[in-house]
Amino acid sequence: MPPYRVQIGQTGYEFPDLKTVLAKASPQRSGDELAGVAAASAEERMAAKIALAEIPLRNFLAEPIIPYEDDEITRLICDRHDAAAFAPVSGLTVGEFRNWLLRYETDADVLTAIAPGLTPEMVAAVSKLMRNQDLILVAHKCRVTAAFRDTLGLPGRLSVRIQPNHPTDDAHGIAASIVDGLCYACGDAVIGINPATDNVANTIDLLHLVDNLIRTFDIPTQSCVLAHVTTQMEAIRRGAPVDLVFQSIAGTETANTSFGINLAMLNEARAMALELKRGTVGDNVMYFETGQGSCLSAQAHHGVDQQTCEARAYAVAREFHPLLVNTVVGFIGPEYLYDGKQIIRAGLEDHFCGKLLGVPMGCDVCYTNHAEADQDDMDTLLTLLGTAGVNYIMGIPGADDIMLNYQSTSYHDSHYLRQTLGLRPAPEFEDWLKHFGVIDEKNCLLPIDRKHRLLTASNPLPSGEGGGAAAG
Repeated sequence: MPPYRVQIGQTGYEFPDLKTVLAKASPQRSGDELAGVAAASAEERMAAKIALAEIPLRNFLAEPIIPYEDDEITRLICDRHDAAAFAPVSGLTVGEFRNWLLRYETDADVLTAIAPGLTPEMVAAVSKLMRNQDLILVAHKCRVTAAFRDTLGLPGRLSVRIQPNHPTDDAHGIAASIVDGLCYACGDAVIGINPATDNVANTIDLLHLVDNLIRTFDIPTQSCVLAHVTTQMEAIRRGAPVDLVFQSIAGTETANTSFGINLAMLNEARAMALELKRGTVGDNVMYFETGQGSCLSAQAHHGVDQQTCEARAYAVAREFHPLLVNTVVGFIGPEYLYDGKQIIRAGLEDHFCGKLLGVPMGCDVCYTNHAEADQDDMDTLLTLLGTAGVNYIMGIPGADDIMLNYQSTSYHDSHYLRQTLGLRPAPEFEDWLKHFGVIDEKNCLLPIDRKHRLLTASNPLPSGEGGGAAAG
């Protein structure tokens, strides 16, 4: 129990609590330095890692890093902890837990069984002792599946969200981007639009747009308009065709309050979506997005390092059995993840922590234009995440989101990853792609011409009541 002490040569280091050890042991990143919680030197960082390795996992149950009475996320973590699932590793230290995770015998079934017994702080702690290859290996062994109209996260599969954002929410521009993505065999994760204008009427128009397209082509996928959860709830009340309910979430109650949400609201939204019964092969109806730095940007981090705060967000996600969870890893900017090296490390950490906690993880492999990163860095992270078994990635026309103004991955990037690693789309979606002549039996993209079935089907754009403008 605290304080935690380490001697390196003639220098002694003392860390007063778990929160401090976790922060000081984190790999260097600009957000922790901005928050004033980072190690002052490489030697102090190593001292914190040595101290962390010797801490028993059970200490994280006895010493919440944010007090139970102050934070509903802490209460969720403590109240949902499964002691029976934790039992196989309950006697281990953090360092021993790392070694246990890397054993041959610790396979997908074992990792699935212990997930309910792990807390976010435990998985964040062990990630701080791991090299990138360790994060990749363990995440690759984890298997988390979820389903709505198709099944995501199966071995040997890689799904893609089509993100057809438009700066004015123009129906023609959005529909063109969606069809473009479908022709690249993307869209099995979700067709998800970030609306330029977050209001109920616009959200309903966009929902009808995508729903009409999905029904026209009989696509085994799901739609989502990433408006605020309260906007989507009102759209449901007005009879809109909502498949997935979206919300950005964070790892502290005060950060979620800044987003205008709490756990009760998310529970109500999930119940409303389940009542619609729109899924065909599953009922995972929630879609969450996260990102390191969100708690700090809201001044709601409680002195906790940004990666541990991020892992706590996955406890929120886990509570609501989502179809998709997406770390938008480089979106917040260089104030939190300065360069390509920090973005790559954060993406691998987030994916590892989410999967180990039993969350179906995807990643928006992305960066802002003022970060010290470029598309080569994103290619590296994309390849590493594919090797690590990421459930899904983003597909954006030209890898350039013209509404949100950041750089991500393009439609053809997913085809590169599928080719290189022998990955395939979700099984229901793969069958549909073959039926429509998008791919052949070897999962190779087929040429697009004027006779392509996707381009000759009936008009997918909505018209009339509840819809947007019809196609010309």
